[in-house]
Amino acid sequence: MILERSELKVNTSPDQTTEVCDVIVIGTGPGGEGAAMHASKCGQSVLVVEKDTSVGGNCTHLGTIPSKALRYAIFRMTDANRNPLYRELNVNINLSFPQLRRSALSVIQKQVEIRNSFYDRNKVPVVKGHATILDPLTVEVRTGGWESKILKARKGIIIAAGSRPFQPDDIDFTHPRICDSDSILNLHRTPQTITIYGAGVIGCEYASMFKNLGCKVNLINTRSKLLEFLDDEIVDALAYHLRDLGVLIRHNETYVRVEGRDDGVVLELASGKKIKSDILLWANGRSGNIEGLGLENAQIQQGKRGLVNVDANYRTNVETVYAVGDIIGPPSLASAAYVQGRFASARLLGDSSIQTVGVIPTGIYTSPEISSVGPTEQELTKQAVPYEVGHALFRSIARAQIIGSTVGMLKILFHRETLEVLAVHCFGASASEIVHIGQAIMAQGSPGNTLKYFTNTTFNYPTMAEAYRVAALNGFNRLF
Repeated sequence: MILERSELKVNTSPDQTTEVCDVIVIGTGPGGEGAAMHASKCGQSVLVVEKDTSVGGNCTHLGTIPSKALRYAIFRMTDANRNPLYRELNVNINLSFPQLRRSALSVIQKQVEIRNSFYDRNKVPVVKGHATILDPLTVEVRTGGWESKILKARKGIIIAAGSRPFQPDDIDFTHPRICDSDSILNLHRTPQTITIYGAGVIGCEYASMFKNLGCKVNLINTRSKLLEFLDDEIVDALAYHLRDLGVLIRHNETYVRVEGRDDGVVLELASGKKIKSDILLWANGRSGNIEGLGLENAQIQQGKRGLVNVDANYRTNVETVYAVGDIIGPPSLASAAYVQGRFASARLLGDSSIQTVGVIPTGIYTSPEISSVGPTEQELTKQAVPYEVGHALFRSIARAQIIGSTVGMLKILFHRETLEVLAVHCFGASASEIVHIGQAIMAQGSPGNTLKYFTNTTFNYPTMAEAYRVAALNGFNRLF
């Protein structure tokens, strides 16, 4: 049931300063930024609340940007060490984890400066402090100590407070050898061995990174296979590649106890196994940042693990309150959060011109990368769609041979009768970039979306994009 704004009343102290605007946005991550920028460009007055000292949210400071910058630094080091030209010169680069981590700091600072400029140019003030919703149109911001101010919205509130790593109560995350995906970035040395509990996106990405640093990696999966939402062939390729690198993967395992010691961490599993390593990275789920947010004051409904329930328009059960990004759960992607923010802002303002998030590409920054858009083979089979497959193995692509990244493939799923491109799945170098070509063609709809586009188009040579032509021709050869 949607609660009307008149059903809940504001209760503020008379001595608090009050600022009035059209829209209040809580959080400056991708979702909050998208919401604030759209509302401002629509001529609305906007106030944004950020609890941290800098804008950007978890994406900029603890998640996407630092981890991907770290991954790239590791890739550059290992790529140089594997290069035959450097080996002839006996060049061996051996940087520690903290040294590689520092390479990301300049990127973070640049991102903060850019994001600040967005708010400045669009005349959107950022109020620093912790936000507490008092009613469906009022937010209290505690700016430090006993100081606070009241923000009142004429039209509504958009929550984009983000999420954090889930921490079970029985695990001591204050122990220096027990980390989550936030604190792992603060390691003071490169561990010799690491156990990663949780083989989702974050777990697989860090397994690749630490293995490339020369660590012994134990990857503990609570499910029967890696990344079950991906195409089976891509998952099999990832599992094979990780094992080929030396990552030990254990499926269908559940922890019983985690013991932090002076010389390491012991992970005890329900199967009876005990695994000791220098460091434990807990990468098993996330929780929404709802503590102190005051959802109960506005009777906003919550889901599991601190998530906020929303409808297809990202509106909560309260008429004037919307929520976007990680705090509403999957897909929990920065790219999707930004679009969700714009869409929610538009709906709050009564604008139906902005469309909701469509088919979302998946980007997973393992080594090599994985990216996909559209359904998997399993899903198409279940739907009884008569599809066919076109493959391009990277080992046959000239550009892949030149850059020394021949592991991987591009896979096109298409309707065998209409030739409509149904999905693109990619595993290998630049996968997260390559996938957007297929995404663009799929978005054309009929009659533009057809496998013939790839065979009738001239691609620069040599490029990784040429894999589309190779995969399309391979697909045509399967037809009869």
